[in-house]
Formats: sequence, C-alpha cells, structure tokens
Amino acid sequence: MTNSACGGSVSQPRREGTVRSVGVEEELLLVDAESGEPQALSTAVLAMAHRHAEGECAFESELHRQQVEFATRPRTDMDELADEIIRRRVEAAGHAANAGAAVVALATSPLPVSPTVGTGERYQWLEQQFGLTAQEQLTCGCHVHVSVESDEEGVAVLDRVRPWLSVLLALSANSPFWQGQDSGYNSYRSRVWGRWPSAGPVEVFGSAERYHEQIQALLDTEVLRDSGMIYFDARLSHHYPTIEVRVADVCLNPLVTVLLATLIRGLVETAACEWRAGEPPAEFPTTLLRMAAWRASRSGLDDQLLHPLTMHPEPAETVVRALLAHVRGALEESGDLKAAEDGLGSLLSAGNGACVQRDLIQRTGSLRAIVAECVRRTRG
Repeated sequence: MTNSACGGSVSQPRREGTVRSVGVEEELLLVDAESGEPQALSTAVLAMAHRHAEGECAFESELHRQQVEFATRPRTDMDELADEIIRRRVEAAGHAANAGAAVVALATSPLPVSPTVGTGERYQWLEQQFGLTAQEQLTCGCHVHVSVESDEEGVAVLDRVRPWLSVLLALSANSPFWQGQDSGYNSYRSRVWGRWPSAGPVEVFGSAERYHEQIQALLDTEVLRDSGMIYFDARLSHHYPTIEVRVADVCLNPLVTVLLATLIRGLVETAACEWRAGEPPAEFPTTLLRMAAWRASRSGLDDQLLHPLTMHPEPAETVVRALLAHVRGALEESGDLKAAEDGLGSLLSAGNGACVQRDLIQRTGSLRAIVAECVRRTRG
C-alpha cells in the first residue's frame, strides 16, 4: 500500500510500496477432550509450549487457568498470517493433548464452568479488586495490532474507526451460550467483558496529547492497576507501535480471523488517509456507539445493525457491505480486495461462530457435541 492514496503532509509518509504490518493475539479455551468441560490446565500446557519453543515462546497465560493465549509475529502478507494462526492453533492443540486436554476457539464455554483465576500476582490483584467481575470473566477474545507511524497518527485512526468497530464484533460473534444456557446474544462475551470499568467505546480524543491525558486521568483514579487495564475497544498499544483493536470474539474459523485482520488494516489505512486529507472524524457520542455495540452483540449477522454512517438500523448484510465499500480503496492498494470479498461472501453465507453453534445445538441437542465439533474446526 503506497502513501500516494493519502496525500497531505501531516506526518512523514511511509516508504513507497510499504504495507502496514499486522499481528494477531488469540485466546483459546482448554477443555476436556471427552466431556467438553473447561479444564484448569494452563500451567501444564504452557510448560509444554516453553519446552518445545524454538526461540521466544508464542504462548502465554491469561486471567483464568482454563485458557491460553498466543500471539503471531507482525506480518504484511495475509497468507503468511493465515499460515501462522493455523500453525499456532495446531501447536496449541498438541501441547494441550500432551497435558490431557484439547483447545477450542470459542469465546465462551457452552457448558457450565467454575473458572479458576491464575496464581500470578496480577491475576490475584484483579480477583481481589474486582470480585465476581474477575472471577466470572472466562471469555476469549481476538486482538488485532496494526502498525502506525506515531501516536498522533494512531489517535487520529482511533478517532475515525470508532463507528465501525461494532460491525467487526458482529462478524466475529462466537459466544451464544453462557453457563449451559442460550444467552439470547450472538456475542455474550462482549456483554461480560463490558463489566470492566475501562471497557467499551470511547469519545473522540482529537490529539495524542489529549489521549495520554485521558489515560493518565484514568490511572490517577487508582481503580486500574496500570495501563494494561485500558480495555477500550481500540487503543494505542502500550508495548508496540500499533493500534490494538480488541472488540472481537475469538473466531471459530481461523480464516475469519484473517478476514478481520484484513478489514482492520483497511480501516486503519483508510482512517490515516482521511486524517492526512484533513477530513474530521464522525462525532457520534459514546452513548450511540454503546447502542451499536449492544445491537451487534445481540444480533450478530442475523438481524439489523446500526449503520456506522448514520447510526440508524439497517440489515446486517447492508452494513457489512458498507464496511467493505468504506475500505475498498485501501484493500485495492494492498492487494487484499478479492480475498476480502470472497471471505465476506463465505461468512455471510455460512454464518459466524454463533450461527454454527446454534445450528449444532438444533441438530444434536447437545452442548458437548458443540464443543467436540468446534474442537475439530479450531484447527482450520
């Protein structure tokens, strides 16, 4: 993707022909291979992962011992990103099998579970400070990092992608069941995640200075332990020169994860181009964005969504097509347009993970059967 699509001189342009790098973090559930019930085996699984790692281990612990997380390397080629996500999932499955478990890309457990908070100091502090919010927070998300040139560009991007994030949630929705019951939502994970005091949509910041002032104000309340607890739907990464989009459920199909990463990179490049061209961000209030997020979590792709350009209800497919149209120029520049069109067509036809799970319960009547089939599908 070249800078010629943007114009303007607000910041130094990227080198001609360069493409923004993308990295993905996925959280996976650890379950019993026979019963499908979540198992608190992260310590054993991570020990296996570290033992077999060549160089830095891609796997790490999460809040609960019934889950593990992996991170990909930064990639510019989406085929390479797909290969690594599938490879990491296969590796996770192997490590889990050696520990007597399986991994599954579900954003919540269909079966009842009593989550076990990890033993680390940070996790214990979270449990003490937030009580049931932390104890019950066994959810698995997908985080996508996209490189930016500066904090100023990153905040400009955050300001301009905020109306579109609910559409990404609808595409990824993969958590219809909670504690053995149908929640009535496509993404109940997002409802549970919203219990954290710093989670969800945020206002337009306007500048990197204003963004960092707001972060410091949150930290000064002493409600949050550190900047790692800035759980905005999208934020500046506190580790890497990226923006981190955190709104999505972990996706059952790894190719949907790649589709999300493709669309998010397109959103970032489109927003950066708008900023360089002097186009202001949409000033929708955070209250409306919360309505859009609720609608997306409830409906997924099955009903209406709030259109990011108007915040009025439209059929989900119409809104998804609007997202594709919005980032079309960026996808053409990066060579990703055909893959994104095909991926969206397949997703709209087959349904997201929530749709797959509800189809399985209708056919089998068994939550255990859902988990067993999703374990198989997790490998891609």
